Amino acid sequence: MGRRPSAVATLVERTTRIVRLVKLDGIKGPDVRAALVQNLRGMPKSLLRSITWDRGREMSEHEQLAHDLGIHVYFCDPRSPWQRGSNENTNRLLRQYLAKNADLYRFTQDELDQIANKINTRPRQVLDWLSSRERLRACRLA
Repeated sequence: MGRRPSAVATLVERTTRIVRLVKLDGIKGPDVRAALVQNLRGMPKSLLRSITWDRGREMSEHEQLAHDLGIHVYFCDPRSPWQRGSNENTNRLLRQYLAKNADLYRFTQDELDQIANKINTRPRQVLDWLSSRERLRACRLA
């Protein structure tokens, strides 16, 4: 009870594999929706079409989130992490910077942005050894 509930939402864009880490100061629906809307509102519409999420109470305001961002929200089947493979792989990469039992409340959004930048600038096999940033740049020029 002494610890405040906190979490980090891990968002992965499917084409470029750009990672966004969103600090969640609470895990209730309104907290999650507000944090996601604030973080994603400026993302280009061509890169933000839908979100696929685990089933959980934290997305209780998914309809309002979809309306606020003009996107679709989908949910995985129960106990089916392979339906969000990119996200699961990104969480594995994230563990190189955040221990599994880390107190996420102590991390600032700026610190999470720095971690995301490290992930976004490393070459990825799935992108033919380009970084996510390089792939994003190529998509914008195309």
